[in-house]
Amino acid sequence: MTLGTRDAPGARATPPGTASGTAAGVTIGPAPGAVRGMVPGGPGPAPVRLARSLVAPEAGWTTTADAIVVGSGIAGLTAALELRTRVPHVLVVTKARLASGSTPWAQGGIAAALDPEDSPSAHLADTLVAGAGVCDEEAVEVLVTEGPGRVRELVDRGAVFDRDQDGGIALTREGGHHADRIAHAGGDATGAEISRALVAQIEAVRHDPGIEVIENALVLDVLTDARGAACGVTLHVRGEGSRDGVGRALAGAVILATGGIGQAFRSSTNPALATGDGVAAALRAGARVGDLEFVQFHPTVLWLGSGAKGQLPLISEAVRGEGAMLLDTDGVRFMPDEHPMAELAPRDVVAQAIVRRIAQTGSDHVLLDARHLGASFLRGRFPTITTRLLAEGIDLTEQPVPVAPAQHYHSGGVVTDTRGRTSVDGLYAVGEVACTGVHGANRLASNSLLEGLVFACRAADDVIARAGRGELRGSEPVDRPGPSALVTAAARSKVQSLASDGSGPIRDAAGLARAAHGLARIRTDAHRGVGAASTTGPQVAEWETTNVHQVASLLTLASATREETRGGHFRADFPSSDPAWARRVTLALDEDGVVQVSS
Repeated sequence: MTLGTRDAPGARATPPGTASGTAAGVTIGPAPGAVRGMVPGGPGPAPVRLARSLVAPEAGWTTTADAIVVGSGIAGLTAALELRTRVPHVLVVTKARLASGSTPWAQGGIAAALDPEDSPSAHLADTLVAGAGVCDEEAVEVLVTEGPGRVRELVDRGAVFDRDQDGGIALTREGGHHADRIAHAGGDATGAEISRALVAQIEAVRHDPGIEVIENALVLDVLTDARGAACGVTLHVRGEGSRDGVGRALAGAVILATGGIGQAFRSSTNPALATGDGVAAALRAGARVGDLEFVQFHPTVLWLGSGAKGQLPLISEAVRGEGAMLLDTDGVRFMPDEHPMAELAPRDVVAQAIVRRIAQTGSDHVLLDARHLGASFLRGRFPTITTRLLAEGIDLTEQPVPVAPAQHYHSGGVVTDTRGRTSVDGLYAVGEVACTGVHGANRLASNSLLEGLVFACRAADDVIARAGRGELRGSEPVDRPGPSALVTAAARSKVQSLASDGSGPIRDAAGLARAAHGLARIRTDAHRGVGAASTTGPQVAEWETTNVHQVASLLTLASATREETRGGHFRADFPSSDPAWARRVTLALDEDGVVQVSS
């Protein structure tokens, strides 16, 4: 193990401090300027109180399965395909269509030691360096050892990767890697190709009795039984006939593969669906979440002006991997002075260097210059990026591209072991929603698709084995104690602004305190209305906003707790790493909804 030792999934957290200040049933932090981070052995920030369920109508229908997979990216679809035929009935629930989510947007590729001159141990070493001392080395070893075989299985499932002149899988290099180990498809459309292949596999068996797919369904809460074990989900379905509206699906195992938290920020490379639903639902069900403060801000996101919001176009790491350079607005290349790997340094290093350069030059962006690579090469290697930029009036082959960091990936999530098990029996998490310990403080480029692939297979294998031993029998859900919540959709932009200003690329105590105070003032009882105001009914936009609010509250608390700089967590008031903090910060709810902090 590295210093970032994994907490045992069943470990109990220690309550931090005392509460101060309430709003609408939520307790979060003291007044601005008074937030205190948790120092080893010292007092922590004032606690946060969050609801343990979403406000929702009674379920109007019920279905049953042996296992439920929530999400249809690489992790969710892989888990479903592994489970199919090996348990009697698998239910796949996805928020939009099967081909939606974050996986189709992954441009760069999937990392694995496929080259005979490369090795899993070299891949492990690069991953540990990027993770800045808080990776779980056991989990990383699983990733890099099993990864090559899982990528080959993807090929067997129909994924078509780009090939080299000898017919092997073409490999390239990205930031933080010391070897060519990034497999890509369609130049810069790797995620889209992987999604296509996996969706095709699901569609081919969609009418088999052993698998069922429900699209356009938002999972609201994970159901738990009298023992506290997961026993299904409540979900809201749009346009599925007799299964329209709120219902419940019961099963002995639930696998969350819901993706990231990007919509908790003003701007992100994540799709609109990434509202932190899995993290929030798992927390409400009693699961521990960890490493939430480690948010990766991609260094090279297309800058579209200071007012740009929502999902922003990403300029893949692979462009720098092929030799593109970063220049400031005066035309000066600056990364060689920042890191020995220059533009190929780990993403947190590059993102923070860009933020500093922007401040030094008084600009609001820098420039990514790839012109020297040649028009023919750029159009062939990066067709998707080239086309997207042309739609914005930018020709990658003839002009530098304005870029700035934006939220991209969440290294934290629901804490799991190497089999995908969370601290709630029967509940699993895989992909970006999970905190396996693989990424530590900062994800190494193109390790995300591999993590989803490897640990989805492991979680499915564990469900199959436990179901075969009779350990995951269905049970009846019971109501959980604690408050319910609903945040109006109109509050989302406020929540996003608070999270972006408090927990953006550069953080400090004052900014985090303002964010905590602002989040505490947002009403979480929108269904009750205010005075003579009309009541806001529970619906998708409100449920998503409630999840975003809970995730932003957790992120703010975690960021205030860690008083150091490490990986994707940069504290301007604590600019150095502290060896005492080379460990995970975890959060969980007690029965009253108070967030318990442990490390």
